[in-house]
Amino acid sequence: MIKNVAIVSLSRGTIGEDFVKHEVDLGVERLKSMGLNVRFMPHALMGIEYVEKHPEKRADDLLQALKDPSVDMILCAIGGDDTYRLLPYLFEHNELSDAVSNKIFLGFSDTTINHFMLHKAGMKTFYGQSFLADICEIGKDMLPYTRRYFKELITTGTIQEVLPSEVWYEARTDFGAGQMGTPMKSHANQGLELLQGTPVFSGEILGGCIDSIYDMFDGERYADMPMLCQKYGLFPAASDWAGRILLLESSEEKMEPQKYAKALTALKKTGIFRVISGVLVGKPMDEIYREEYKQALKVVIGDPQLPIVCNLNIGHAQPRCIIPFGVEATVDVNRQVIRFSN
Repeated sequence: MIKNVAIVSLSRGTIGEDFVKHEVDLGVERLKSMGLNVRFMPHALMGIEYVEKHPEKRADDLLQALKDPSVDMILCAIGGDDTYRLLPYLFEHNELSDAVSNKIFLGFSDTTINHFMLHKAGMKTFYGQSFLADICEIGKDMLPYTRRYFKELITTGTIQEVLPSEVWYEARTDFGAGQMGTPMKSHANQGLELLQGTPVFSGEILGGCIDSIYDMFDGERYADMPMLCQKYGLFPAASDWAGRILLLESSEEKMEPQKYAKALTALKKTGIFRVISGVLVGKPMDEIYREEYKQALKVVIGDPQLPIVCNLNIGHAQPRCIIPFGVEATVDVNRQVIRFSN
């Protein structure tokens, strides 16, 4: 049973701004109602400008939370786009490797880069939800599907299986205080969809937001990011991917299909599509480019035998499940389930 939760801002300092105070207060109350003690790490609430200027403080917060024996769970506040700047402060003198511990780390979006950092340091993590995006949902409660997996994680310390959500929700465009209690518009969901390959396959899952992963290879957003990621060996070698399942989900930026294909091409050049056991693809936000992404996956990967499963409720489209990284998973499209061997 998880008791003490530490919240970190590893990408963007949004939760320290006044315009989200109503969301943060709501989220804290929800966590407390679940029996959790909530602690914000020293720089988590310092605001967008401070957090942007001080990657070393973000790194300090993560290291402190990992080393603190009273912390059971590290919950990322939100994503962003520059958590790669923590790399020198976490790897120059093995700081992260010396700090990793057996506790829960949960986040998604740009936090993908933190998941790769922790994977490199040998720590298992959980992908799929964040404090501001999920716990602080401004409806009358957390989305039921999302809450189910969060509750399972804090109650048992793990996730046993993931089933598709019966519905998906249109993304909010207004998060103001005046929208408190307003429900999200929902649509019927189609479940896991086998794009190609065998419907049953297994392996440990690793991956995350394709936007952030592509930035590890392409310097359009940040010119120094590929260099730093290469310097610290952040993206695993093809040999480390052998037998794994690659998870890909797309951000709220709704990457154009041409860029999506470029991102897949960058991944293909690493050789991972020759050694992984399958690909899991998250539902795109608002189902934008859903069919175009499927086409790109088939064309770029170019191996009709490699299993590709789409429409997983993970990532930027709501609701969100939670996917454990670093444990054996079996994807069974026939039974519409992903099971984990914990």
